[in-house]
Amino acid sequence: MAKISPVLRLNMSGCRQGPDRSFEADRYQAAIEMAEYADKTGFAIVNVEEHHDVEIGWLGSPLPMAAAIAATTKRLQIRGSAVLVTLYDPLRLAEDVATIDMISRGRFVLVAGQGYRPSEYHMMDRDFAARGATMDFVIETLLTAWGGEPFDYRGQQVRISPAPYTQPHPPIHIGGMSKAAVKRAARFGLPFFPAQPNAELEALYLEALQRNGKTGHVVIQREMSLWFIDEDPDEAWATLGPYFLKESQQYSSWRRTGVDRIFAKTSETVEDLRRQGVYEILTTDQAFARMRAATADYMPIVQPLTGGLPLDRAWRCMELFGKAMRRVSELKTAGALKRPG
Repeated sequence: MAKISPVLRLNMSGCRQGPDRSFEADRYQAAIEMAEYADKTGFAIVNVEEHHDVEIGWLGSPLPMAAAIAATTKRLQIRGSAVLVTLYDPLRLAEDVATIDMISRGRFVLVAGQGYRPSEYHMMDRDFAARGATMDFVIETLLTAWGGEPFDYRGQQVRISPAPYTQPHPPIHIGGMSKAAVKRAARFGLPFFPAQPNAELEALYLEALQRNGKTGHVVIQREMSLWFIDEDPDEAWATLGPYFLKESQQYSSWRRTGVDRIFAKTSETVEDLRRQGVYEILTTDQAFARMRAATADYMPIVQPLTGGLPLDRAWRCMELFGKAMRRVSELKTAGALKRPG
């Protein structure tokens, strides 16, 4: 049976409009508790994201969330996918990531993103036109700062603290969907993490590695649909579909000309969204069957908190997926017991 490595996606979309702050406080606490539950039920990765200036809300501070998850989990990889590193002070970012690396004992992976929305740069008082040069400077500064020794920063010797737990530096990938991102990853000899599978960019990266005399690899999330588990998909689409649609329409509004993103498909109605198959509502049996049928390493993405949907339904999704994972575990155990020797 293929290796099953589920991903829990936490983007925190769907903020409540109005004065009741307990709505979002409850959701943020639930997200941390869901990561802890995922740690115990066979998930491999929990993803935290970053976006700013979002009408329906998004996760604007992934590093504090990653630290909170690191403190309550033992096994999961925690992946900042992506952290918009060009919007940070480089030395503060180096220390924050080193601290999370220490708390998690190396389980945090920084997927360094450049970002593509001018409004986010405006919010953080950064120059959008200089984003490429800024990205290079931030990556170079991080790798130097994590070396653990004093170094020259803008004409003065500085040193960050703590030194990272992981040597020679915390796990860092270069994210992106452009040739510039490919060249940057190859130049620094860092893994390349495209937002979705792209054979052309993957081939360009491997060629660029050779030209630069570097080693590296492509990190690919090949299963891109977003799962929600419910025993009555038709009822769930009728009740919860508007939450999925709200998130989808928000993300699609950021679409850039010439960049095809799976999650940025235009949907006018819930019915459109359901037909596209980017968001899927599966029963426990369907989720189990999909994982059982996998012939290669399989990484389904489970997203229980889409668009601010009710927490009781979100938790039910997690519990039902946990039930499917227990069946996968039992199947693997049975298969191991049957093998000769």
